[in-house]
Amino acid sequence: MLAAAMATIAEHGLDGLTMAGLGREVGMSSGHLLYYFRTKDELLLRTLEWSEGRLGLERSALLSRPATAGERLDAYVDLYVPDGPRDPHWTLWLEVWNRSQNADEDARARQAAIEGAWHRDLVALLAEGVSRGEFRAVDPDRYAARLRALLDGFSVHVAVGIPGTGRDQVLAHVREFIADSLLP
Repeated sequence: MLAAAMATIAEHGLDGLTMAGLGREVGMSSGHLLYYFRTKDELLLRTLEWSEGRLGLERSALLSRPATAGERLDAYVDLYVPDGPRDPHWTLWLEVWNRSQNADEDARARQAAIEGAWHRDLVALLAEGVSRGEFRAVDPDRYAARLRALLDGFSVHVAVGIPGTGRDQVLAHVREFIADSLLP
């Protein structure tokens, strides 16, 4: 169900994702889907959690590979930034965050858990790079918070297609920021 929801978002955008349409896609009634998900908000959040689980495995693999901390940081940034306008993962992210204004505490905690995984992995990578002398002596937690804010801001621009902020331009900006602020 979650893979079908993500495929629908990729092909038709969020407007194309309806409970009735998803039900037809997976051979269930929309009522049956509502039994499992209660609301479209819950369906979206669970789809995001599923997608993030897959990205988390990919992130873990790239962060544990034999490479310098700088090379792995570059791979982290590459994985973080959307592929382009209407990137399905980022489209889903933006919608879930937009709906979170009215979300209950459980939904907010689940969103925070997703954010926390990205943050913890980045902090560990930065701490490793600092300890090996590959990076300047920065506070890994503070630097990670700032870098992720930069990545989030640029990623929103890429995902919504703001002119002049394509993926390549954003990656160049982020790499320049890292070179200026983190590399010895």
